[in-house]
Amino acid sequence: MTQKRSSAITEGFERTPHRALLKGTGVPQEEMGKPFIGIASSFTDLIPGHTGMRDLERFIEKGVHTGGGYSFIFGIPGVCDGIAMGHRGMHYSLPTRELIADMVESIAEAHRLDGLVLLTNCDKITPGMLMAAARLDIPCIVVTAGPMMTGAGREGRKFSFVTDTFEAMAQYKAGVIDEQELMMCEDKACPTAGSCQGLFTANTMAILTETLGMSLVRCGTSLAVSSMKRRIAFASGERIVSLVREQITPRQIMTRAAFENAIRVDLALGGSSNTVLHLLSIANEAGVELPLEDFDRLGRETPQLASMNPGGKHFMEDLDAAGGVPGVLYQLRDRINDNPTLTGPSVKEIVASVASVDEEIIQPVDKPVRAEGGLAILAGNLAPLGSVVKQSGVSEQMMTFEGTARCFESEEAAMEALMGGRVVAGDVVVIRYEGPKGGPGMREMLAPTATLMGLGLGDSVALITDGRFSGGTRGPCIGHISPEAAEGGPIALVEDGDKIRLDIPNRRLDLLVDDTQLAKRRSAWRVPEAKIKTGWLARYAKVVTSANNGAVCK
Repeated sequence: MTQKRSSAITEGFERTPHRALLKGTGVPQEEMGKPFIGIASSFTDLIPGHTGMRDLERFIEKGVHTGGGYSFIFGIPGVCDGIAMGHRGMHYSLPTRELIADMVESIAEAHRLDGLVLLTNCDKITPGMLMAAARLDIPCIVVTAGPMMTGAGREGRKFSFVTDTFEAMAQYKAGVIDEQELMMCEDKACPTAGSCQGLFTANTMAILTETLGMSLVRCGTSLAVSSMKRRIAFASGERIVSLVREQITPRQIMTRAAFENAIRVDLALGGSSNTVLHLLSIANEAGVELPLEDFDRLGRETPQLASMNPGGKHFMEDLDAAGGVPGVLYQLRDRINDNPTLTGPSVKEIVASVASVDEEIIQPVDKPVRAEGGLAILAGNLAPLGSVVKQSGVSEQMMTFEGTARCFESEEAAMEALMGGRVVAGDVVVIRYEGPKGGPGMREMLAPTATLMGLGLGDSVALITDGRFSGGTRGPCIGHISPEAAEGGPIALVEDGDKIRLDIPNRRLDLLVDDTQLAKRRSAWRVPEAKIKTGWLARYAKVVTSANNGAVCK
């Protein structure tokens, strides 16, 4: 092993003050020569996906000490997108990804830690941690805390967060369910600790972290309440000490080949559209060129192999029992690149070790759920730099659609119209000035999309936005429209009554207005006043880039 980073604070008489402070925390003299391992923990009482992390911290610590290191826990903030949804709080969600990466970098560099265990779980925390790992390029391993179990009801009914809260809310408004049913949904939707049960952003990112090779095998799908998760936490603590000694770093693992594998697994499962933003941002930190177009190229040649909630019938516990990430890799084995992993065995070696896969849940490539992957990249005169749709959640009849624009300058205005019954079949709901700059923060539109489904409009109304969607979104919802409205993108020029054409098979999103008229509208357009003028979000809006670049700060 090369000289430890921590030698800068532990060795030589010049470091007497540093050692004194370390001893003040309880570090014994005889431990000073061991690798110093930071455990970046996003534990919080505020998020179900994170409340169980105190237990996992204990097991990681045991593993680190068993492996011959000395551990230090430090805190990292987390935002729950579900709790932040539909109000001012959602402005902060995506920007915290950058904040988390900066905080991990700051602590690791300031205290010269030799390696990191990144304990994470939810939507922006996991990509933020991975961005930091790629940026620092010191030995790191990720432990995702795992999904919650589904709620249990009578006659085998399963309850889950999005379907049984956001969509149920709209069903109650429409008179489809009564107050008693709504309360039952509320009580049963989140029965345990863990990230939300379907293939929403948190769980998709956990799966992709394992696919990238940055967490141990089965970490991505093992349940938060399982003993397997504790064993994985312990083994990760042990493994980080070995990674420090062997000087195996994230950029050796997160190669171009690894990102292609992650995209293919994402497509095969029909994962969250947010992963496009996150994989782009992580690749940027890793120095890997990853154009947005690659998602679509790989999507056309990667079939969707699983029917996962919210667009399908299976939950994370089902996927885990069926074989987890190794099972998906096995089914994709002829399309997957070999690549090293932090586990030790390469991707192909992990695939070779798979004994069986439940093909009712992870279907073979010759009997796919869909011929194409779950995500599609659309372009056209309404999205010259691209947009993203989770096509796995779109019904066949809405794969092509032409409708009438109904424009809203914010999510709140759109929700008021939806709940007031002012959106009807044949409309295209346009929500703009919600992009990275315009939001600021590129808010999730789960409330409007879930309301559309709950009101029974999922097969007759489309929604487009320069904002983004929850991993729980289903239906004809197109987000990440680039350039965004705040930058003068064409979405800013749409007017009520315009016709918009959606053509997912041909990857098109077009505003059916002639160029002469659009030019006249553009000449009249003015940059709107900033929605938030103080605090760090005001600073964020000045440096964040477009969604097609991953909404990274430069």
